[in-house]
Amino acid sequence: MAGTSDPHASAFSAAELEFLAEDEMIEIVPNLRMDALNFISGDFGPFRPQIPTQAPLWLAVALKKRGKCTIRAPEWMSVDKLTQVLEAERDSDKFQPLPFHYVEISRLLFDHAQGDIPDTYMVRSLIEDIKDVRFHKIGKGLESISGGGTFALKLKNLSAMEANIVRPFVTRALETFYKLSSSDMIQETDNAPNRQQTANRGPRVSYMFMLYIVKSPTDAQRQLKDR
Repeated sequence: MAGTSDPHASAFSAAELEFLAEDEMIEIVPNLRMDALNFISGDFGPFRPQIPTQAPLWLAVALKKRGKCTIRAPEWMSVDKLTQVLEAERDSDKFQPLPFHYVEISRLLFDHAQGDIPDTYMVRSLIEDIKDVRFHKIGKGLESISGGGTFALKLKNLSAMEANIVRPFVTRALETFYKLSSSDMIQETDNAPNRQQTANRGPRVSYMFMLYIVKSPTDAQRQLKDR
């Protein structure tokens, strides 16, 4: 697992998150006849030609690579649904509900079943726009904690990839703010010989933290786009 040597690194790599997302169920249309498959994770099938059925994403991709099925894109990956989500994301400060692994699922489908997705290029563009808008909101949320007295931040409806990339920046920022606001730090500053500088202690602490959190979302957004 990524990040075992660095406690502030992302908990999972992009490949590891993609591996976890492959357990999500998706609808396929087989073109073969096959009895049910029995795995540790569950039983899937039986498979009959042209009869839709549910299968985990990893099995759907494996069958698709062998030309044994077509994959039906999830309902949320339609142009109409994604357009509604994008408009709602832009009009509201709240994060719109999306599948927890929407980034990884869409990437896997674009890589292995692009021909099965209606309006592929429009869908891909809408998902990228949604990711950009959501990361802008994350940046605004991080800025809101610079006012002082905040040691926790609630960002509801974040996806796995978004939470994984933002986590190290948020935890470092909150830890730094907590240390700067701790009684030991204040007492140490009060005992400093230069009394003139201690008078400006409050604004300077807030300013230092503001620089920290403004830089973080930009780096996180760059990482998400590169993945």
